[in-house]
This record gives sequence, structure tokens and C-alpha cells, in this order.
Amino acid sequence: MGKITGFMEFERVEEGYKPVPERLKSYKEFVIGLNDAQAKQQAARCMDCGTPFCTSGCPVNNIIPDFNDLVLRGDWKNAIDVLHSTNNFPEFTGRICPAPCEAACVLNVNDDAVGIKSIEHAIIDRAWSEGWVTPRPAEHKTGKKVAVVGSGPAGMAAAQQLARVGHDVTLFEKNDRVGGLLRYGIPDFKLEKSHIDRRVQQLQKEGVTIRTGVLVGELPKGSKVTNWAKETISATQLQQDFDAVLLTGGAEQSRDLPVPGRNLDGIYFAMEFLPQQNKVNAGDKVKGQLRATDKHVIVIGGGDTGSDCVGTSNRHGAASVTQFEVMPQPPAEENRPLTWPNWPMKLRTSSSHEEGCTREFAISTQEFIGDKGKLTGLKTVHIELKDGKMVEIAGTEKTYQADLVLLAMGFVNPVATVLEAFGVDQDGRGNAKASTEFTGGYATNVSKVFAAGDIRRGQSLVVWAIREGRQAARAVDEFLMGFSDLPR
Repeated sequence: MGKITGFMEFERVEEGYKPVPERLKSYKEFVIGLNDAQAKQQAARCMDCGTPFCTSGCPVNNIIPDFNDLVLRGDWKNAIDVLHSTNNFPEFTGRICPAPCEAACVLNVNDDAVGIKSIEHAIIDRAWSEGWVTPRPAEHKTGKKVAVVGSGPAGMAAAQQLARVGHDVTLFEKNDRVGGLLRYGIPDFKLEKSHIDRRVQQLQKEGVTIRTGVLVGELPKGSKVTNWAKETISATQLQQDFDAVLLTGGAEQSRDLPVPGRNLDGIYFAMEFLPQQNKVNAGDKVKGQLRATDKHVIVIGGGDTGSDCVGTSNRHGAASVTQFEVMPQPPAEENRPLTWPNWPMKLRTSSSHEEGCTREFAISTQEFIGDKGKLTGLKTVHIELKDGKMVEIAGTEKTYQADLVLLAMGFVNPVATVLEAFGVDQDGRGNAKASTEFTGGYATNVSKVFAAGDIRRGQSLVVWAIREGRQAARAVDEFLMGFSDLPR
């Protein structure tokens, strides 16, 4: 513990943002990270608790008190080594993770939590600038071949871990670039894609073979899942060519809103809208790009994906942006004695909301309305919880003008055809059925086929995907070799 009284002497310091008018002109990141002095002072607030709830609150179990102490002492080199020991990609989580570790921070019981996420961000950015992030190819090859299907954070983490212990890993991605949701679901202003590209280069130098534009199995006809595949490979072929197959695709099936007027032109899933802008930012030409310019936009769904639609619409120059959330507005502050150390329910205002957005809570869409097949608005009603059910409140009906509606209500399950192609059993929600037990963990009912990440657990966080990718890599390594030295 570097400074015993640090938590009493120093206040929490938040990362800064560039001014709204400036950042709305660009798709570049706008967060201003902590400088060295700020990071050290923030690290000094860590109490080095006997039971570090932050570590257990973190899905990858980052050893947070240790790297905080190292930052305080100015030992940034060892700090990144500690961080990398549990997290393959801290530049991803340091930017887009909601930081459940901070909710679990002991200081958060009655004060502001330590800025763990901002410290993590500072450590990895310093590591890249100093040249400390280098490839770690295996010293010896095992002769075993592993196929990893899906190149999101789970697939990237698993591929890296497996390559580092000497397996020949091929990473398959149906889209034209690596990254999955990181690449085409998260706007560049939250995560510039150069961070992914650097890791892709590292993976390749560590021996991972990357094949993009390859669809394993086939998509159902009429699927709304983004797909730029140029070739198809069968599940049978992968099972013949590889000693193990790890499925790490995402939960890409968007939740729909089947109300009258749903077929009107002007209603799209968020994952039809967001990927197009990311492709344009990457220099691609997108014919007929969906744009919010001069339109009255309504985003249905109050989560992170909805927030991303808000930020992108504002950068397009939307006439107005309104976001609907079906649940009641949560309190501004959580009841800490009741919720700590668990993730609390409270009002969260994102940087995109601050850029311009009207938020409506406890509201339900009854009908989309239009003229000559084109969307012109929608009818809503406010709702309340009564006797365990959501019921409409009489007299709260309202019609909103809308030229563009973006459905951002979450994702229900992975694309079933991938699992069906391998014959993998599915749970009641359509996810791959595979346990996380130590023995045989992440194994499906199909011999030598494993599953991890959102394809197994359902829609979740990037940090959970990294955890599952790492754990599944150990399970695959143990299956192939009879033992594993990889961390779990």
C-alpha cells in the first residue's frame, strides 16, 4: 500500500472530454486520459483491501491493488505485466468496459470509487507508447491445429492464448475485417479501430493465421446479420482439418419490435445502421448508406447500443434525437448499503446523451405510422409496473414525428445456423449449451467442438468475452495435451 491515507487526502479525478462542438465534427476518440501525475494520485486512493472486492467484481479478475501500487511507485513496466497477466486487451476494456470493478471498490461504500478504469487506460497507453507490447511467439510447437470461429474479443483472446502455447491457430471471420462487435458494433469515437489493428498484427506475429470473409456454415435467407463473406466453409470440413474447433461468435440476432407498421421504410436495427458508418470511417464506400442527416430520429432501447446510435446520429447532423426506454427512470444515485458490491441500478448518462438527446422512460411503442410506405412517426403510451405486470397508463398516449427509427433493444441469441451446422445443442435461449466447469469446460455435446463468449452466454460485455476466451483456451489446450499451463 503506497499511501495509507491516500483515500482520505485525494478526490476521484475523472478523465476529460473534448468540447461537444469539437467532437461532433469527428469520429475520433475524444476522451482525455489521465496524465502521469493524475494516475499516480488516483492510484494512491487504493486502500489495498485485505479482501479486494474490485478483483472479484472484475470478470477477468484483474489484480487491481497490485497495478495501482506499481503506478503509484512509477513502475509502469511491471504494471503492464501485471495487467496483461489477466487481460489480453486492456486498451479495449480501458475504453469501453462499464467498470464493474469500480462498483465493487470498497471505497465506493460511502465515497467515490477509485478510478480503476482510467488507471488501466493510462497503463496500456503508456505501454504502447514505450514499445512494451510485443509479440510473444511460442518457443515450441505442439503440432496441434485449432480453428477459432469468430474474431471478436473472445476469439481474439482465445487465439492468442492458444498460439502462445504452441498450437497452430486459424482465426475465421465472416466479415471483411477482424474484431466482431468491436469492429462493426462500437463507434470509432468510443474505440478507434487502430487499437484492433495493432492487436491483429501482434496475433499474426505470434503465429495466428487469420482468414476473413469466410462464413462457417451459412446464414438463413433474409438474415439481417451483417455479412461480407466471400467464401463458405462447412462445419464438417473444419472438423476434418483441425484437432479442435472453438466457436466464439457473437449474439447477433437483434430483438425485434413486432407492432403494426413495422414493415414501413425507415425502421432499422441498430446493427444495420452502426456498421455502415464504421466501414465509411475505414475508407470503404457504402452504397445507400443509412444516415440520420436532417432527420427526426427515435432510438428504441436505452442501453449502450442505443447510446451509440444517439452519438452516431448526432454526428450525422440529425434534426432531433429521442431515446426510448421501456423501464422506469432509475434513481440518480444507488442505495449503496443495499447494492454494494454488486452492479447497481442507477441512471447512467453517457457522453452521447450529453451531446444532445431527449430521453423518455417507461414508454412503449404501440404503432409505427407512415405515408405511402414511408415512416412518418409512431404512437406511444407510458406504462407502469402494477401487480408484477407492465400496464398502460390511460391518457398518456402520444404521437412522435420520426423519419428514422433505430431498434436497439438488445440481442436474443447467436445466429442459429452456425450451431446447427455443427450439431451443437442449444439452451432455451438459443445459445450453445456448454458448461464452464473445470473438467471439460466449454465443451459442447459434439466431440472436439467448444464454445465461449456471447455464443455460449448470450449478450454480454467485452470483458466477459475476454474472460471466456481465455478460459476456453485453457480447456482446449487441456483437451489436446492432457494438461495446461494456461491461466484460468
